[in-house]
Amino acid sequence: MSDDKTIKKSNYITPEGMQALRDEVRYLWKIERPKVTQSVSEAAAQGDRSENAEYIYGKKRLREIDRRLRFLSKRIEALQVVNDLPRDQNKIYFAAWVTLEDINGSRINYRIIGPDEIDLKKSYISIDSPMGRALIGHRVNDEIVVKAPEGEKQYYIVAISYDQL
Repeated sequence: MSDDKTIKKSNYITPEGMQALRDEVRYLWKIERPKVTQSVSEAAAQGDRSENAEYIYGKKRLREIDRRLRFLSKRIEALQVVNDLPRDQNKIYFAAWVTLEDINGSRINYRIIGPDEIDLKKSYISIDSPMGRALIGHRVNDEIVVKAPEGEKQYYIVAISYDQL
């Protein structure tokens, strides 16, 4: 049995997910970093830097921004944008919208996306998550079992859609 910590992150991303990462880079580089650099400059001009909280915080924030920019730069290079619909749209693949029903009849919708796009408010779940891995390759009316912290949960696949891709 493989340890979940050894599972590599998928390198798939939707076009809108890639755009969001590029927008973040642009914002950090063109807006946030210059603003913080300016405030650090102003704080440094006030004299003693060792007790200047604004200077210390600003330098820390610059390091955080630079670290995030390095990460995003490497991650964007490694990602593969998925633009095409799958040949068999009756099966669940990357970027599918899926409607599930649990044993109580409650329904829930998810979109299977890359780990860089997870957003539970939008019902976006990672292809690498237990639910994402359980769904891939299945069809409408298939039953899946997902191992959750509370135990195993059963779902029926009610609908699959790629309309919003």
